[in-house]
Amino acid sequence: MALTRAAMDKLKKIWKNRKVNKATKTSLVKTLVFPIFLYAAETWTLRQTVTKKIDALEMWCWRKMLGVSWTEFRTNASILKELGVKERLSTLVRSRIFKYFGHICRRESDSIERLVVQGKVNGTRPRGRSPMRWTDQIKVAVGGPLNECARMTASRQKWREVVRRTLTASGELPS
Repeated sequence: MALTRAAMDKLKKIWKNRKVNKATKTSLVKTLVFPIFLYAAETWTLRQTVTKKIDALEMWCWRKMLGVSWTEFRTNASILKELGVKERLSTLVRSRIFKYFGHICRRESDSIERLVVQGKVNGTRPRGRSPMRWTDQIKVAVGGPLNECARMTASRQKWREVVRRTLTASGELPS
């Protein structure tokens, strides 16, 4: 997140320039800043606290771009509506995770990536609350066991529909 903030700060002259319109600034944020943040996002395990931080970073970027201070009485919804943002950054991360899972599950059965994702490690976990695994977020979102999720990925069209339905049901994508 710090690299993303640094990238936004480096573009300060563009954000303050009144000759550059909002559409161009929005395009610059999406093409120059967000890809820095999204590097290797497919491998992240998204918890609710992390999702809130991603949404906060996104809103910070949009407010910085517009020159809107956090003390001004502007809601996040009004800023997103003004810019015409339809897909939030956290939704983009979640959809990338689903797409990557589908990609891994469609690989050959002896693929090392597939063995790592679908394999079971022997042994026990240490005491305490068990951490959320990468595959757990997929099982929870789809609502089924991992082998059923992996079976769904065999058909790309069916998996795309499952991902779209999951993101729409969770309120991350508009209907």
